[in-house]
Amino acid sequence: MSSGLTDLISILDLEPLEVNLFRGISPKTTWQRVFGGQVIGQALVASCRTVEGRMPHSLHCYFILPGDPKIPIIYEVARLRDGRSYSTRRVTAIQHGNVIFSMMVSFHSEEESNFEHQEKMPDVPPPEQLVGDDSKLALERMPDVVRRYYESERPIELRPVEFRRYLGEKLPDGRMNIWIKASAKLPDDPALHLCALAYASDFSLLDASMARYGRTVFESGVSAASLDHAMWFHRPFRADEWLLYSQDSPNARAGRGLARGLIFKRDGTLVASVAQEGSIRERRE
Repeated sequence: MSSGLTDLISILDLEPLEVNLFRGISPKTTWQRVFGGQVIGQALVASCRTVEGRMPHSLHCYFILPGDPKIPIIYEVARLRDGRSYSTRRVTAIQHGNVIFSMMVSFHSEEESNFEHQEKMPDVPPPEQLVGDDSKLALERMPDVVRRYYESERPIELRPVEFRRYLGEKLPDGRMNIWIKASAKLPDDPALHLCALAYASDFSLLDASMARYGRTVFESGVSAASLDHAMWFHRPFRADEWLLYSQDSPNARAGRGLARGLIFKRDGTLVASVAQEGSIRERRE
């Protein structure tokens, strides 16, 4: 088992402290703040631990304060409602006595419907074609901070399709795609795969706000931070199989950028949708 996968499982395996109260840890990292996807994934795990027989279908959350990676995060779950078809939970993340994150999660019992449709998956190269000489050459030419980001070991493997954007190429329509999957096989627990994808959903999403300018959030002159995050789960999937994360940004204004994402299985099945608004600013001297 890879250390990246071990880290992911240990990150998502919360310690129960009391009824509706859990503790999560952060992996050792050089980052100055906790990765937002980690808090989303852990909060979703905490909520799942309080619901039986139903899976989450949507979550909506706000990042309130930066998380401190040096100390544990306490997650408090409020059981707001358990109806015939839906359950609702509120999760609050606490550090240093302050709320750093808040999330609402809705759970739904599976049911039949006469109405079913989905967006079509973009036509992009498969992940196996993104490890050839062309992409390796581009990776070697990327700025050091970008190259280190993609070469570093992590629980989620990332393969960007439009990798030349990191060399300054502009994407006129602002659309970008990235293949993602857990770095090794996960246990056969559907809830764990949902939480793993929630963890991965924060990777690169805000960067879509910069795509049409030929710039990235990796630049030292750019300050970027997630403000909120929403996610909807549509169909079953495995997070340890390749998924296409297709992203765009319909709006940027007043120091904020809105990014959207659709996540597809390789066969074109739409499994999840994501939306996030973040602070996007030029750093002041």
